[in-house]
Amino acid sequence: MTIQNAAEYVSSLNTTDKVELSWGRLNWLIGKQNMPKAEQTFGVVVIHPGERNPLHSHPNCEELLYVISGECDHRLGDDIVRLEPGSVIRIPRGVPHWAKCTSPEPLVAVISFSSGDRRTDTLEGDEIA
Repeated sequence: MTIQNAAEYVSSLNTTDKVELSWGRLNWLIGKQNMPKAEQTFGVVVIHPGERNPLHSHPNCEELLYVISGECDHRLGDDIVRLEPGSVIRIPRGVPHWAKCTSPEPLVAVISFSSGDRRTDTLEGDEIA
């Protein structure tokens, strides 16, 4: 396979748009919107200290969240689990979840989804991008 257009395969935090939200920000590096042939979605989430994203689920894909820095309580269905740097959580398709930053520094995590066309159902409050 010869790669004719690197933009179809390579992305960077420096070149993709950040989605600023009241609780933090999302930066989508790979997904159908910026790479139409992508079969996965990949990004970085930052959650401000003391904040959390809305309760939501993904009806069409599984999610992995890997903590780079900071700490959080992560709701997974009816349970709360503690995540710290080096922790990864697998969130099955359709399971309601949120993450709340519990550290004095922001939570920074890599998020990966098993579909290039990740869908989100917000179950309360503000929309999640």
